[in-house]
Amino acid sequence: MTEAVRIRVETSFADIPAEDWGRLAGASRGDAREPYNPFVSHAFLSSLEESGCAVAETGWLGQHLLLEGEDGALRGALPVYLKSHSQGEYVFDHGWADAFERAGGRYYPKLQASVPFTPATGPRLLHRTGEPVVETQAALAEGLKELTRRHGASSAHATFVPETEMPVFEAAGYLHRTDQQFHFINAGYGAYEGFLETLASRKRKALKKERRAALEHGIEIDWLTGSDLTEDIWDQFFAFYMDTGSRKWGRPYLNRRFYSLIGERMADDILLVMARREGRYIAGAINFIGGDTLFGRHWGCIEDHPFLHFEVCYHQAIDFAIEKRLTRVEAGAQGEHKLARGYLPVTTHSAHYIAHAGLRRAVADYLERERQDVEMMGDYLAEHGPFRRGENHDDTD
Repeated sequence: MTEAVRIRVETSFADIPAEDWGRLAGASRGDAREPYNPFVSHAFLSSLEESGCAVAETGWLGQHLLLEGEDGALRGALPVYLKSHSQGEYVFDHGWADAFERAGGRYYPKLQASVPFTPATGPRLLHRTGEPVVETQAALAEGLKELTRRHGASSAHATFVPETEMPVFEAAGYLHRTDQQFHFINAGYGAYEGFLETLASRKRKALKKERRAALEHGIEIDWLTGSDLTEDIWDQFFAFYMDTGSRKWGRPYLNRRFYSLIGERMADDILLVMARREGRYIAGAINFIGGDTLFGRHWGCIEDHPFLHFEVCYHQAIDFAIEKRLTRVEAGAQGEHKLARGYLPVTTHSAHYIAHAGLRRAVADYLERERQDVEMMGDYLAEHGPFRRGENHDDTD
């Protein structure tokens, strides 16, 4: 990078102009130079902060790295948080923390380069169009290491990183971790029936039966987006989220204010799949619409019905992706039950800078074995997926 640059730290998205950030991350699906990712948009990240969900009081203190040129213009950025815990990340390092603290170390605070509460792969080393990409990204990766040293933090973690960014992190000395999610890949299907035809006969029949059963008792499904997302709709969805989230996590991460903010700022990027029975909504799932991907996030319900979770979260997402010609559905973290519903194992990536040499050696050894396990499991699950096998599409199981 020939131009002199500097990195500064900004603690609040309120102090980062949305237009400047949008030049790096894309401001909407229409103007992004790469497939738009709604989670790194200024609208989403600022809503997490302004609502009080991702702030110092909840253990997410903004330490966002901004790479600026001599003229003060923003050239690159990395969303970063100083954390006092490991909640809301979905790449689990609790074992590392426990081991280090048993050995007399102090694992927290640590730095987290991620989107809070969001296990979705997306760009982390943001850069402006026309900038030297590798040089900009390398400067940000090094800047995160320097920030780790300045805070006296144990480590820095960039999670759900695109595979294309991993060489930059590894060249800067970060350790490579892999994990697994399940994604639906749209192979150009014209309709859901086209997707079904690719499945083994028994699997195809099972999905048809499951979808029929989910809509018994007069249940109907609505897709709500854009101007459909009224405050009344958000009230209803939030009740689902709190009911299910409280039972699943103990204390849900997101509050009611957050939903109002994203409804104001990015309604066209949101799809609510809502289940209705006897004139009222009883369940719903929130999805975010990217440039080429539908991102499923979380769901909730106030009535239990067999298979309704699968219909609202997975089958309807496939329907929407096919209709809107999106290439992929990312349905969130973990969940081998997604395999039978047409979601295939996909490797996810994260990068970890460990400041303490002893902890680094131990983590590096663990990650080498873990990567092998993830690869083996991915191969096994792909082999046992629901699709027909062989060049002749053998219709047996």
